[in-house]
Amino acid sequence: MEAPAAPQGPAGPSEPTPAVEITVTSPEQMRELGRRLAKVLRAGDLLMLSGELGAGKTTLTRGLGEGMGVRGAVTSPTFVIARVHPSLGDGPPLVHVDAYRLSGGLDEMEDLDLDVSLPDSVIVVEWGEGKVEELTDDRLQVWIHRAVGDTTDEVRHVTLTGIGERWTTADLGVLAV
Repeated sequence: MEAPAAPQGPAGPSEPTPAVEITVTSPEQMRELGRRLAKVLRAGDLLMLSGELGAGKTTLTRGLGEGMGVRGAVTSPTFVIARVHPSLGDGPPLVHVDAYRLSGGLDEMEDLDLDVSLPDSVIVVEWGEGKVEELTDDRLQVWIHRAVGDTTDEVRHVTLTGIGERWTTADLGVLAV
């Protein structure tokens, strides 16, 4: 999988911020990356997670949930499509969506009311390319690359690219610690 060269938002092309690249060598490091990323997020943020099956998208989201202090175990929402995890404190809820089984674009996603949830929540969409970009001009694209084939290699290369005005001032460099 390769990242798109010119992301499109509802108002046309959105300029991506410089990408931050992080190497992760274990599932625990992926969760820790999610916990660190949670500190950068705020209500209204949309994250699109991309990567092969087993790349670590749900593991990253589990760390986000821990870092955001939300209720409930973050597990793959593949068969229920979306799960809402309310905050245990005063932070925003986490809406975790798995669009893998959805073949349509935003029209099919409308039943999930993500546009209604977005201003007050952090929404994470796995497999969202071509399906949720029209929700907002601002999103964080997270690509997780791993070795494919018959391998037990735990190394993942994570590329985070902020798209839109929201991400021009966000310091994603703090994630590469």
